[in-house]
Parts: sequence; C-alpha cells; structure tokens
Amino acid sequence: MNFDHQPKTYFNGTGANALLVKLAYPESQWGEEICIFANSLDGFIYYEIVDFYGNEYSIKPSKSSQPLKLQELILLIESMEVDKKGEMGAINQTLLGIPVAESTLYPQLKDYFDQKRSHFGFA
Repeated sequence: MNFDHQPKTYFNGTGANALLVKLAYPESQWGEEICIFANSLDGFIYYEIVDFYGNEYSIKPSKSSQPLKLQELILLIESMEVDKKGEMGAINQTLLGIPVAESTLYPQLKDYFDQKRSHFGFA
C-alpha cells in the first residue's frame, strides 16, 4: 500500500469543492453515512465532514495547502470526533466502528479499511 499517494489536485475545474470520501458504517443501527469534502478558498484546502444529522466535527487537519497523502487522510478519518454536548444521532458511538470507504481520489483507501475490517472480524 502506498501511504504516500497524493492526488495532484482534488478539483477538476467544475467547482471549488470536491467529494473526497464516502464512509458507511454497516454495523451501525442507524446505517450512518459520512462524506468528507474538500473546499478551495484563498489558496488553502479546507476539509468538511457532513453527516445526516448535521453534526460539527473536530478534524485534523482542518485545512492544508495541498492535497493530503493517503496516510494523512487515514489519520483524519480515524481521529474525527464530535463534541458530546452537541452530538446528534449517537455519532461518536458509530465512529468507534470501522467504516467501509469509497474514494475515486484515493483508490487504496477502500483496501486499507477492508483489510482492517477483516482483521477485526467484520466481513
């Protein structure tokens, strides 16, 4: 697995935002889906996480000057959390699971989480 893989850009010229990753949590009783977007503004790329409930996520990094390497995106996914005071939909409990990931910009991301799910007994 090439953890240093880094797309040249997230943006294909059709706009200033792009879907990076779609995460599904099949074991969640709520069937959670979370999307991670990149938005270009003032020379930086800002990362935004969107779920069904409209939770506000704490993510690291929240912005960068260039696209993330695969290892940085994995860290962003595995460390994202929602403040318990404002949490809606018990999302922090869902985030304890291992997602199924889809990304056209990071094709190996699916393999990484599939291997992790397999290691912990999820099919």
